[in-house]
Amino acid sequence: MRLSRRGLLRAGLAGTAATALGGLASGCAVPTGSTGRNMVLWYWSGGLSETVVKKARARYDSVHLEAVQIGGYYRSKLITTMTGRAHIPDIAGLKGEDMASYLPNADQFVDLRTLGAEKYKGQYLDWKWDQGIAEDGTMVGFPIDCGPIAHYYQPAVYEKAGLAHEPGDVSREMDTWDKFFAAGEQLKKRVRAYLLVDILAVFENSVWQGTKRYVDEDRQFIGDQEHVRTAWDRAVEAKKRGLLSSIVNGTPDFNAATERGLLPTQLGASWAAGDLKLGLPKTKGRWRVANCPGGPANNGGSFLSITRACREPERAFEIITWLLNAGNQAQGFIDAGLFPSTPASYEMSKLREPDPFFGGQITMDVFGPAAQRIPVAFNSPYDVALGQPIKDEMKNVGVLGKDPEKAWSDAMSKCRRIADHLGVSV
Repeated sequence: MRLSRRGLLRAGLAGTAATALGGLASGCAVPTGSTGRNMVLWYWSGGLSETVVKKARARYDSVHLEAVQIGGYYRSKLITTMTGRAHIPDIAGLKGEDMASYLPNADQFVDLRTLGAEKYKGQYLDWKWDQGIAEDGTMVGFPIDCGPIAHYYQPAVYEKAGLAHEPGDVSREMDTWDKFFAAGEQLKKRVRAYLLVDILAVFENSVWQGTKRYVDEDRQFIGDQEHVRTAWDRAVEAKKRGLLSSIVNGTPDFNAATERGLLPTQLGASWAAGDLKLGLPKTKGRWRVANCPGGPANNGGSFLSITRACREPERAFEIITWLLNAGNQAQGFIDAGLFPSTPASYEMSKLREPDPFFGGQITMDVFGPAAQRIPVAFNSPYDVALGQPIKDEMKNVGVLGKDPEKAWSDAMSKCRRIADHLGVSV
């Protein structure tokens, strides 16, 4: 389903990501891109490996690859240039959370199938590849990275509480949310540690573990259905069982409590390993990684696209496929924590080195299999707008102690109003 200009503008009433290309009308003239022999690439800080980008500049010096790191609100800046139809990059990074907004405007990008993309498909995760394809089959985005969710924990604290503490044992003995919550009760009782600090860690990961989100292919609101309500009730249960600390994530108090082993557990994507290393360097060697309770899920991951402004799409595609081959994706993980969408990377020696921060564990043994088992879900351009009220009310339950039933009712009321603005059926 291709969004009309009117539909996109209506989407803007709710501040949804569906406005991503709201100023662009179908069938407009091809805008002006780079000049001369320049090949302009836009991306954001940490969006690509700087080592690989530097090598690409040298490799493709005949076209003078100009890789520009765009700061601030990347999506807004890209939209502004495309709306103005001037100074548009030849190659543009597209963040995964915005992808559903770009796909309805696939005609503003080169269909990568016309450049031979299909012959590369087998080298990438199927589900990730499919996320870059519009409903009409146009391939808008070529996969960069993904973000498989894992269970980060401090084994010494788990052992002190009498829990399983080796990664394989933790993965097996806490493979369901019920078992995970029971472990949290034991942690609290025996060592006065809390399982989590954020109620959304339970809610969002539960939703991501399924094959449905908030709006389906027929533009029908499904955020009131069982898959969302089950995730909601599960998160509420974690709150009722006293498993959530009142400490705010990322604060000095949070860091201090984590260093003391009072917050020994986190549920996060593969890139969260970098956050732990940067934010909690004193805990080096005290962490391990296990499977996420309840099954695999994904958070994050982006794409490269070729805009219609590009004068040399064949050369641009050559650059993209080189930047994102298995070897370079492995380097991206080392440099920037970009988890590869190329399974061949998972067996490369550079990604199978013991990680001192995680006590010498080879974390790829957890992340790799998880990435290959991510459930496939339809991503609607309206998911952001219609999921936000539910998450906001979930926070009210977790932080303010709002009555869960009242919060759910208020969330559904807000969703119905927003759906009406967006033309989404309820």
